[in-house]
Amino acid sequence: MGNCCSDDRGGRAAVGGTFRGAASGAAAANDAVDYYLKSRGFHGIFSQIELSFSATNLRDRDVLSKSDPMVVVYTKERDGQPSEVFRTEVVLNSLNPTWIMKYTMTFQFEVVQTLLFHVYDVDTQFHDIDVKILTRPNRSLTLDLVQKEDSTLSSHLRHGQLVVHAEECISSKTTTEMILRCSDLEHKDLFSRINPFLVISKTVESGIPISVCKTEVLKNDHNPIWKPIFLNVQQVGSKDSPLVIDCYNFNSSGKHDLIGKVRKSLADLERLRSSGEGENFFSPTAVGHDHKKVLKSQLFVDKFSESIQYTFLDYLKGGCELNFMVAIDFTASNGNPRLPDSLHYLDPSGRLNAYQQAIVEVGEVLQFYDSDKRFPAWGFGARPIDGPVSHCFNLNGSNNHCEVEGIQGIMMTYTSALMNVSLAGPTLFGPVISTAALIASQSLANGGKKYFVLLIITDGVVTDLQETKDAIVKASDLPLSILIVGVGGADFKEMEILDADNGERLESSTGRVASRDIVQFVPFRNVQSGQISVVQALLAELPSQFLTYMRSRDIQPSV
Repeated sequence: MGNCCSDDRGGRAAVGGTFRGAASGAAAANDAVDYYLKSRGFHGIFSQIELSFSATNLRDRDVLSKSDPMVVVYTKERDGQPSEVFRTEVVLNSLNPTWIMKYTMTFQFEVVQTLLFHVYDVDTQFHDIDVKILTRPNRSLTLDLVQKEDSTLSSHLRHGQLVVHAEECISSKTTTEMILRCSDLEHKDLFSRINPFLVISKTVESGIPISVCKTEVLKNDHNPIWKPIFLNVQQVGSKDSPLVIDCYNFNSSGKHDLIGKVRKSLADLERLRSSGEGENFFSPTAVGHDHKKVLKSQLFVDKFSESIQYTFLDYLKGGCELNFMVAIDFTASNGNPRLPDSLHYLDPSGRLNAYQQAIVEVGEVLQFYDSDKRFPAWGFGARPIDGPVSHCFNLNGSNNHCEVEGIQGIMMTYTSALMNVSLAGPTLFGPVISTAALIASQSLANGGKKYFVLLIITDGVVTDLQETKDAIVKASDLPLSILIVGVGGADFKEMEILDADNGERLESSTGRVASRDIVQFVPFRNVQSGQISVVQALLAELPSQFLTYMRSRDIQPSV
């Protein structure tokens, strides 16, 4: 519904918003993250990406002229079948074409999106013909072209290259921050309290107002000063686009009383801030739209500032990396790994257990943002051969190095560790979090452009809750996020305390409060029963946590 929203149920209804209860499911979590980002001028998780295409050294398939190439883009459906989503224009007689038409797609961080590119030589006016040339990706934006019938041959049998260029579609990253206040608000009922809030709308070509921002409701205040609001210039069209600012008196019935209106653009509001003057509200009369009553109530702009808000993709393009780490629970409550009822059971049929599923699903997304694909991997709650119980041991068995090669390396060392340790306990998170935080702090001290993501997979309730809180609060100042997957049927209510989605930040034993929320917890059984995957449930908050860290420290991308 827009950038700013009242915390009051009725206030949401004022501009057509919807109040969501606790049972609203996974969609509400994504809505909440999207709102969190937008309320701070961020563009959210879903970014529009524009793909443009060119090719070089295409094979000439025509006898009397050169090939007439066209690109067709497919996505892979759930059943693995390709589905056409876009096609370019045909470029006549060219072996080195540059196509004008662009494909715009939605980039979703938490989903692996597979695209297939076919290049056709079109000899007729009809474009729906068999594929003559298709592409094979080589893990870069330059794709080698091979013939369909030659697709199993070695890579030296090439028929040109397709170049795909990606750009984020954001026409303006300028965000305006304003603090608005009113004076001498009037109300027709002199004996009732006034609980004001503002709604800012833009006017589209049809003349219909579209709400883009709303303040909180302030109770019994005739001279209110609202919290800062954020507007992206792109949202309103331009700085000179007309805006309507409506002041309402909140009513719990949802029928809010209009106090008055102001019509100003962002440029006008900036001038009000510079002059220090107020703008009188007016009240439309029943006579007609051209007749209005000017009120003594005024709108003031106490703050007007502009800043460039870089997006998540800006940081990735600037060289920032997401470094994946994993910590696996080897406590005895998981059950004997050799028995089928164990959470660590390795099925001879190849079916993945819950630990393996979480590793693969999260790792397959995050690996694309890590250049060397060397991942720290630990276990906790087990007794290595001839040793005491360890609450943070290297999964590869090394005493010095914790990194393994790729997702496959994690899976192999996990399987090996099950054969070489004895499951024990208790369930302690503190040592693992502290170890991950140490790596993040060392990278930060060395000027590394890295952000670390620790995945903890566990079957039980953490027994060192306060020590875990202390470690998380300390780590909240570092480039680190913690994802926790709860497997099995345990009661994970205490885990949800670590995930500060209720707005209350964690507090350490010394009274220090976490500088930001860095934990996301998901019970595996919740995502098994629904359509949302472990990846989507876990990674929904990661871009916002990343941006909060970067912006709070004024770290700008290298763009």
